[in-house]
Amino acid sequence: MELEPPATFRVELAPILEVGHGPWGRRRVIGIVGGSFTGPRLSGEVLPGGADWQVVHHDGTAAIDTRYTLRTHDGALLYIQTQGLRHGPPEVMERLAAGEDVDPAEYYFRLFLRFETGAPEYAWLGRTLAVGTGRREPDAVVYDAFTLT
Repeated sequence: MELEPPATFRVELAPILEVGHGPWGRRRVIGIVGGSFTGPRLSGEVLPGGADWQVVHHDGTAAIDTRYTLRTHDGALLYIQTQGLRHGPPEVMERLAAGEDVDPAEYYFRLFLRFETGAPEYAWLGRTLAVGTGRREPDAVVYDAFTLT
């Protein structure tokens, strides 16, 4: 098994909507307002719409749950869903929440990626497992995706 990098994604985010504490933790909704992706196998734009329906658990771990749409450089539409975890020492997570530039080596941010499309040239994505490693910026999430071969 090997990892092949199809693209790096930069997903631009709206301000966080704090829904509040519920049975699974503190619910937050973070709208996706745009972005881009580029790499050896995929490139294009992140379309506005979709969101991260995130839950922050009592220990500070953020459970990531996104769904949004991509448009490739050649016009194909791709649906993407990511699920993952982000956590780290409380002081590091506080710096992230304050919008500081934090070295991603100081916290854990990993994702599973799933794709769907009707575009024949990208059908391989629906039959491929992908993972990612991310970093949080003040107004965006950036992650490097890797397909498992």
